Amino acid sequence: MSGLESIRSWRGFLLPALVLIGAEVNFAVNGIESASLAAPSQILSAGIKALVDGRILVATLQTIQSVLTGFLLGASLGVALGIILGLQKYINYTSEISVEAARAIPPLAVLPIWMIICGLGYQMEIAIIAFSTMWPNAVMARAAVANIEPRLLEVSRVIGLGPFARITKIALPAALPRIFVALRLSMGFSLIIAVTVEIIANPQGVGSAIMVAQEVGDPALMLAYLVWIGVIGFVLNIAMKWLETWAFQSHTAGS
Repeated sequence: MSGLESIRSWRGFLLPALVLIGAEVNFAVNGIESASLAAPSQILSAGIKALVDGRILVATLQTIQSVLTGFLLGASLGVALGIILGLQKYINYTSEISVEAARAIPPLAVLPIWMIICGLGYQMEIAIIAFSTMWPNAVMARAAVANIEPRLLEVSRVIGLGPFARITKIALPAALPRIFVALRLSMGFSLIIAVTVEIIANPQGVGSAIMVAQEVGDPALMLAYLVWIGVIGFVLNIAMKWLETWAFQSHTAGS
């Protein structure tokens, strides 16, 4: 990386740094004491303390476990459903209204239903994450497969490829770029849903830790958890970008 590229890569941190410095100066000069806000230095101190005693790591592990499990389940079902709908026009036409209606349901609107079915805890959280991530992946995969060049599918039939081989050798590679867009968006959405469910109904994870900090009147710790959620989302996005690059490189090498 050249010197100019290094400067550009760090440019994105300039605005957050200025905001943090301004907030710290404002708290110090005006002597602000608040039950809902804290100075950046206080937030940093609370975050380091939570890291040292392990609270934030335990909560993070609980949240990540739900996010990854729900994401993998929902994304797998969604992509599979989308490929089927994209390849089978009749099934797509007959189920289009049902799919569009189901994906329009807000994920938290089904929270009471999953609470009855699964009770409080991880199963409920995973079920809601899977439900919320399945539909965007299904819709994106359906659109990606439906836009595949028809002659490719005709050639696959002529050379005698079966349905499974048609999916793995023709449909999936051609649709992969758009599918990965849906996967990256769904990963971030999974984290949002997980934290929201933990705040509302699951007494575990980062979302629950935020509520505990708020209830005991510790705004610095509460805001430290909020910042930490942003860090988790940033890391998950980088991981998805790496996975996307690896998948395309592997496919190119294999072909």
